[in-house]
Amino acid sequence: MILAVAATPSSTGQTSHTLTYAPGKSITLSLPPSLDIVVAATGLKRVRFFAQSPDRRIFVTGMYNLADNTRGSVFILDGWNEKTHTFTKITRYLDHLRNPNNIAFWTDPATQQSWIYIPLTDRLLRYRYGAGDNAPSSPPETLIKFPGYGLSYKYGGWHLTRTVAISKVGNATRVFVSVGSSCNYCQEDEVLRASVVSMDPDGKHLSIIAQGIRNAVDIHAVSELDGGALFATNMGDDHLGDTLPEDTFFELKTAATPPPNYGWPTCYFASGKPVLDRTPLPTLNDARANARTAKVPASQTSGQSVYGKQNGVAVAGTNLSAGGGHARGGDPNPELGKAPEPLKSCEQVPAAYTTFAAHSSPLGFAYFSSGDEILRGSFLVSLHGASHPEIGSGYRVVQFTPVDRKPRDFITGFLTHENGKPVVHGRPCGILRVGKDSFLLSDDYLGIIYYIHPSAES
Repeated sequence: MILAVAATPSSTGQTSHTLTYAPGKSITLSLPPSLDIVVAATGLKRVRFFAQSPDRRIFVTGMYNLADNTRGSVFILDGWNEKTHTFTKITRYLDHLRNPNNIAFWTDPATQQSWIYIPLTDRLLRYRYGAGDNAPSSPPETLIKFPGYGLSYKYGGWHLTRTVAISKVGNATRVFVSVGSSCNYCQEDEVLRASVVSMDPDGKHLSIIAQGIRNAVDIHAVSELDGGALFATNMGDDHLGDTLPEDTFFELKTAATPPPNYGWPTCYFASGKPVLDRTPLPTLNDARANARTAKVPASQTSGQSVYGKQNGVAVAGTNLSAGGGHARGGDPNPELGKAPEPLKSCEQVPAAYTTFAAHSSPLGFAYFSSGDEILRGSFLVSLHGASHPEIGSGYRVVQFTPVDRKPRDFITGFLTHENGKPVVHGRPCGILRVGKDSFLLSDDYLGIIYYIHPSAES
């Protein structure tokens, strides 16, 4: 049985919980005293995002590791033990997937057929889903293909994840998929890079609803705000040092024509405002030549990152062209037009809903509404953390409201300092509300799932 072995008040007004997740291994996390936290599941390799099926089962994705691979899985978390707050059974629903980041469900009101949507690096699949299914009952449908490669993550452009969300726009149900950029800072060749595309549930009537959004790792609608607004986390680029640009959180304009451009690559956010980036954009012929003489940010002089030794690679990524050295091929989505030209002014860039410290890497989020008490009317956002821990940003869950829009610490302890050096203990990722003031939180660094719920004293 995996339980918190200690809970003590801290000087910050939070309560610290030491959680054992394997023999001889533990992590200490701090959160508000009104809430408790336990480890609900372990042993999941690079566990990412959750979804609840029409029959109320909890699904979660696993990307296996950091590499571009076809070893990803979709799991079902079963056998919930209400006494220990743990899942007693984990079922593999699908295997051998290429980088499955998240999933979504939709039930056709006309036929009552349910579907599970799985965005992979190179395509969006959907499978028929029936209540109680432990595996798909029929082959998948491919709804759209995506550019299937990206600049290696160590160069600041590993955006091989895709994210799907399903929501109504007016009277029509639409499927939204975000596609990250191929690089850190470049002019793209393919129209769907750094964008969000919208379509009917069967993949028809495609349209782009957002461009210039570098890497929206989580998107979903919040029915309680602005009639069902679509929100997205987004990551800034990596070539402006340790304190710029800010990472962002946007309320997307789903019905605007033409689709808004959220600024990337030439507009970044500083002090909550878009600013024009004067750095020359690399061309298709630049390759890595300029990286040898470029100034390396202070945080990278040690060469240490969560991805291994990386001296100067973010600077190299700035000088790598679109596609990261891959041979140019045909755009898989030419019917959607061409990639937008870089903005020469930031005046029309939509305002950010809020911003986070540079390199925080915002991933999953959830909104807690009228059914909650402790968390009512607030967003929680997982800040995955800077790839170079020396920077110190991220590695926490933050909270803010639509009124104040000022992120403040909610769960901390994923990063600490020992003898003046940063130590990474975990990295928060996906969030799923599962009950009143209760939610699941994935940690893709440790491969575990936390359950957070009201404490006995609250």
